[in-house]
Amino acid sequence: MSKTSWPEVVGWPATQAVTQINADRPDVAIEVIPNGTTVGPGYNAERVRVFFAAGIVATGLVVSTPAVG
Repeated sequence: MSKTSWPEVVGWPATQAVTQINADRPDVAIEVIPNGTTVGPGYNAERVRVFFAAGIVATGLVVSTPAVG
């Protein structure tokens, strides 16, 4: 069964998280998005969204569990 979420990357730099997700699931498209950005609704089994800290405290660290969808 393919991996569908990556709780272990929360707190990692977004670039490292993308590398890990791509290694586990090269078949999905990865979107890297600043936290708080409005995104369109809808489930996509071929997408993973990685939300990272941006704004006043722009650390670039992943702030929530990336998951397929």
